[in-house]
Amino acid sequence: MLMNLLRQLFVQRKSARLFAEAQRLFREGAFEEAERAGAEYAKLSSDLADVHYLRALIALNQSEPAKAIQLLQNAAPNEFGLPHSGLEGSYGTLYPIYVRGLAYLATRQGKEAAAEFQKILDHRSILISDPIGALSYLQLGRALALTGDQTKAIKSYNDFLGVWKDADADIPVLKQAKAEYAKLQ
Repeated sequence: MLMNLLRQLFVQRKSARLFAEAQRLFREGAFEEAERAGAEYAKLSSDLADVHYLRALIALNQSEPAKAIQLLQNAAPNEFGLPHSGLEGSYGTLYPIYVRGLAYLATRQGKEAAAEFQKILDHRSILISDPIGALSYLQLGRALALTGDQTKAIKSYNDFLGVWKDADADIPVLKQAKAEYAKLQ
């Protein structure tokens, strides 16, 4: 029994390292390597939602948002499952929802995108200090602007800018958000 527990712990740690490696490779733009690390992760993990999430990130970055949406539909039943990390917050918990929202934005489906970002904002207590919590206000504003609901879009941009009021002024996403907000007014 002890050997079984040790074996399970080893597999869990190895799969967590592979998942982290796949995410790192994705952020670096090494998509083929990220896909290979994701495939190795899939062999060890029963969490296919993570595999779909990784593949959706790659598809979205390769300008295939419809493919990303399709992949993330498979993750939907588990999107409020256990967090990836719980030490200083639940980083990664709602990432599939966030990426699905980005994919809907990329396909100019504002209503669907807004629904995804609103899900995140409705569950902010899960995120604690994860950056996608604050960024979801911005993305919701963008989605609402696509739907033509300027009043709600402005409010969402205001919420984002309020959360980021003490951020460095030269952060690209903040500069872009301020420019978009100015155009809405």
